Amino acid sequence: MSYLITGGCGFVGSNMAAYLIRKGETVTVLDNLSRDGAFANLTWLRSLGSFLFVHADTRNPFEMEEAVRQPGLRAVFHLAGQVAMTTSLRSPRRDFEINVLGSINLLEAVRAYAPMLTVVYASSNKVYGNLGFLDLVEGDTRYHPRDVRQGVDESAPLEFHTPYGCSKGAADQYMLDYARGFGLDTVVLRHSTIYGGRQFATFDQGWVGWFCQQAIETMRQPERPPFTISGDGKQVRDLLHVSDAVACYMAAAEHIDAARGHAFNIGGAAENSMSLIELFQFLEARLGIKMNYERLPWRQSDQKYFVADNAKASKLLAWKPQVTKQAGIEATLEWENSKLATPLHF
Repeated sequence: MSYLITGGCGFVGSNMAAYLIRKGETVTVLDNLSRDGAFANLTWLRSLGSFLFVHADTRNPFEMEEAVRQPGLRAVFHLAGQVAMTTSLRSPRRDFEINVLGSINLLEAVRAYAPMLTVVYASSNKVYGNLGFLDLVEGDTRYHPRDVRQGVDESAPLEFHTPYGCSKGAADQYMLDYARGFGLDTVVLRHSTIYGGRQFATFDQGWVGWFCQQAIETMRQPERPPFTISGDGKQVRDLLHVSDAVACYMAAAEHIDAARGHAFNIGGAAENSMSLIELFQFLEARLGIKMNYERLPWRQSDQKYFVADNAKASKLLAWKPQVTKQAGIEATLEWENSKLATPLHF
């Protein structure tokens, strides 16, 4: 089988590419190499086996047309995007051009030249806004919903907040409408927190990896100044390890007859949910440290609680996450530690 991965040198994209390369599939990795870590991920992928690398940008419609016209192509995993809410506030136009225009360019290229392709799109839980309809109770370490036991499902109202939420939400809806209006085989996956190896996390994006970095730095320098968090630290997300995300993308492509034109919330589910404070407690116990932090104001439209209800994905895609949060965080610690010039022993 032959696959195209846009954003294939990014976090999820490189893991997706690695999975397919190791299986011996024909893989095209398309990336503009603009993000930190992209060159490192490209080098890593080249160490795994053969694939075609295309240095291109989804904002260029001609490059997208050329990419989808490859003979034998089966599916496109559309993972290219601007991924940080804070970046979208600084540059809404660029955020729009990457997330919306780039997605339209892909859809139009598929519609014109490869209408039999499956397109699986990386959306976001940010399409649901701040989930203000949830009745939350504040506990010692996290927020709890009074009336949502299994998590947020796809019936939750769409409410785009921030330029990032608007751009991801608009592309999300275009993907679904191209299935309705043009009969394309499109699928939307609305991510909760995805974490794991090959992510080059920052303060703005990739919080599990970022705070694993802070924990390792605290282990190296116990007297270092406090790091910062946004909000009170009780905000909750369910953690989906990147290997489980890759499995879900494959399941969506393999079950396209059932998945066509559908959006799916995907996450680690309630049993793999965690607040920032709870992550700090885990890291402190694991590494024998004390993590000192200072609080900044809440980020605009930050969700106090999001846990995905995976029931729809379980039913239609025959998919469930397999990696526990404990095992996933251990693996993420190992990845972050491996990036140091002199890795620690813990």
